[in-house]
Amino acid sequence: MKQRTRRSRKSDGQHEPRDRWMITYADLITLLLIFFVVMYAMSSLDTEKYRIVTGSLSETFRSGNPVLDGGSGVLDGENGIQDPPAAGGHNGGSSADGTDDSVTGGTGNAGSPGGTPAVEEQDGNEPPSARELAFREQEAKLNALMNVITAYVEDNNLGGQIFVADKPQGIAITLSDRFLFDAGRAELKPPAFPALRQLSGLFSGIGASISIEGHTDNTPVSAGSQYNDNWDLSGARALSVLRFFLDSEGLDPGTFQYAGYADTRPAYDNATAEGRQRNRRVELIVLRQLQEEE
Repeated sequence: MKQRTRRSRKSDGQHEPRDRWMITYADLITLLLIFFVVMYAMSSLDTEKYRIVTGSLSETFRSGNPVLDGGSGVLDGENGIQDPPAAGGHNGGSSADGTDDSVTGGTGNAGSPGGTPAVEEQDGNEPPSARELAFREQEAKLNALMNVITAYVEDNNLGGQIFVADKPQGIAITLSDRFLFDAGRAELKPPAFPALRQLSGLFSGIGASISIEGHTDNTPVSAGSQYNDNWDLSGARALSVLRFFLDSEGLDPGTFQYAGYADTRPAYDNATAEGRQRNRRVELIVLRQLQEEE
């Protein structure tokens, strides 16, 4: 009887399914598939939104808008959280480029409400201002003027008499006194007329103010001179050049200004004969009237 019972139990066990592990394996594969689908979905970015976010961060770091140091950010120096300013009020903060935060809404990003920078500013496609265009036009004219005068000096072998330099105040054209005048005198010499006529033709279309400045060395005028001192002589020489442009060439008087500086602005050492010679000069400065914005 016991043996029959044992055989019956053994016979029942043989009918249990042997492939139950496949159910677990199928569940695992399904879960892995779902996991990778989710990971792929998370890795797919909206490129347009990503560009806007990165552009906003770049604009924030580039503008240097203060967040911790008493500016228009969340924290105001040592005062903790800053109270919002009253309507029409001024919180005293300014962005790194000098723009008042009260105008830009306290965010440092002008032209974009709510602090979101405009896409045009991010991409650098904002058109230049009228001042910037005027500055570029002026610089182009000054560069062209310098190139023309430099070529004229080289073509006519006047390198020792006329010097051209680009200075912060404008294009400086330096004329030696030996090229323009006899010693101790302020009347222009005829050989200087062609060069002055060439300059007058360039000045007529430059659209800028021109300063004519007379300079001498530190040697006093001779006792029999018609000029009282070097101030008188340097001013008379600058005036002679101005009169040539106005009377002989008919240029606009409103374009010019003149001054005599005597020996107060030496370009070289007056202790040497060469230095004194180079200090006796007339400078024509085509003034740079627009300055580049910082």
